[in-house]
Amino acid sequence: MPIKTSIDPLSQLLCEKVKSLRKNQDWTLEVLSAASGVSRSMLSQIERGKANPTLAVACRIAHAFGITIGELVEEPWSESTIKVIRHDDPTHLYRTDNQCRIRTLSPLNTEKTVEFYELAISPQAELRSAPHFDGTREFLTVEKGSVSVLSGTDTCKLRKGDSAHYRADLDHVIKNSGKGTAVCFLVVDYT
Repeated sequence: MPIKTSIDPLSQLLCEKVKSLRKNQDWTLEVLSAASGVSRSMLSQIERGKANPTLAVACRIAHAFGITIGELVEEPWSESTIKVIRHDDPTHLYRTDNQCRIRTLSPLNTEKTVEFYELAISPQAELRSAPHFDGTREFLTVEKGSVSVLSGTDTCKLRKGDSAHYRADLDHVIKNSGKGTAVCFLVVDYT
C-alpha cells in the first residue's frame, strides 16, 4: 500500500503564492524560469506541491517577482498592508538613458488600471508616447524645472508645482523646455 505524503501548511502557502504571482504577471513557467534561473520542471513541481524549494531557490523566485523572500513565504494574515518601493530598487527602473529616466512607483506584481511614475527628463529631451487604449488619461505634476505637454494638437507649458491632465489615447509628448533636468510625477489612468 503506497504511503500518502502530505505537504505542510507553510509549503502549501508557498506553492500557491508562486502560482498566484506567476499568473498575476501573466507569465508562463518558461518566463518565470528565465527570470529566476530556476528550471521549468522545478517550478512546476513547486507549484504542484511536489517539491520544497531550498532557501536559495526561494530567494531566486522572490527576486524574479521583485519581492523579498519574507513576502514570498509570509502567511496571508501576517502580511503588512503597507508595501514599500525603495528609491534605489533597480527593478522599478522602467527606462534609463541619457534622455530620460522613468521609475515606476506602482507595484510590479499587480494588474493595474492606474500606473504611477517618476520622470527625470534631460534638458531639451522629450518623452514621446504613442496613443494608449481609448479613454486613457495622464495626470502630470512638475516637481522641478519646466516642461511642455502636447496631446494631439493641444499644448501647454508647466512650471514647478503646476499640474495638467490630458488625453493619452492620442499621440502625446512631454518635453523638457528648461535648462536643467525636469522632474515630474505621472499618473496613467486606463479606466
